[in-house]
Amino acid sequence: MLRTLFSTVCALALTASLAMAAPVTLKLGHIAEPENVYGQGADHFAKLVKERSNGEIDIQVFPSSQLGNQRDLVEGLDLGTVDMTLTGTAVMGNFVPEVAVFDLPFIFRDVDHAYKALDTVGMELAKKGEDRGMITLAIWENGVRHMTNNKRPIKEPEDMKGLKVRVMEQPVYIDMMNSLGASPTPMAMSELYTSLQKGVIDGQENPLGHIATKKFNEVQKYLSLTGHTYASEPLLISTRAWKKLTPEQQAIVKQAAIDTRDWERQLCRDLEGKFLQQIKDAGTTEVNDDVNKEAFAKATKPAWDKYVKRFGDANIKAIQAVK
Repeated sequence: MLRTLFSTVCALALTASLAMAAPVTLKLGHIAEPENVYGQGADHFAKLVKERSNGEIDIQVFPSSQLGNQRDLVEGLDLGTVDMTLTGTAVMGNFVPEVAVFDLPFIFRDVDHAYKALDTVGMELAKKGEDRGMITLAIWENGVRHMTNNKRPIKEPEDMKGLKVRVMEQPVYIDMMNSLGASPTPMAMSELYTSLQKGVIDGQENPLGHIATKKFNEVQKYLSLTGHTYASEPLLISTRAWKKLTPEQQAIVKQAAIDTRDWERQLCRDLEGKFLQQIKDAGTTEVNDDVNKEAFAKATKPAWDKYVKRFGDANIKAIQAVK
């Protein structure tokens, strides 16, 4: 009987040991091309986690909307169809409305201000997502957003009038386009190239990385460097996936997310000029940097007013107070 008991204990210990050694596989989906800034960031993050966990955590990256569009991916965190995702605060704002404050036009003084505000106010607001089954590990970068279209160069707010422009499915962007007299058309990124090519819409707005790597410049005559919003990219993990990890593994994943944030932000700064030159060299798109940003900021103020009416101005003031 003692021998049987001893064998049982040994078997249980071996099973527990094997279970601890078994790798945890997590699926990370995003919509960017692999060569985009946060596409490269996702691969860098997965590599760091695997190295630091000695192979215990295997993050499988699915780029280019393979697991769905951004809304699908965020919903998938709660449904259990995806473990992690990178998504814009604009899309996250459909689930955690307060984070949409970061998509208000011209809310940041510069990129450094954006970084500091997102790492403080942003991470605090993102905690509200935990009630929706999502944990924000860090806030990465997508870049500064600019306008493209097939009708004319955009220099003044009046140049936007009548343009049918694709936007993300987020009230802040819809309100911004309405305030400029454009016709906002919410649409998934995966449908955008074909819609531009067929003339279903006149234009779109995105960071240079997306415009270059998704080759929107091939089907857009004009790029105007409006810099109207800054696109952050929160890295989210579902609460159920988080609970699969031991405290030690959680610490590894969290630190890798922060380290990749800093690496990826520097990469974005390094590549913006390269992406812009790539667009120019293609020769299909006229680039215009003569934009009256002050007039654009004034014209898009109604988007701010709607946000304040819904949530109050505390979050805006907190962002503006960041030095």
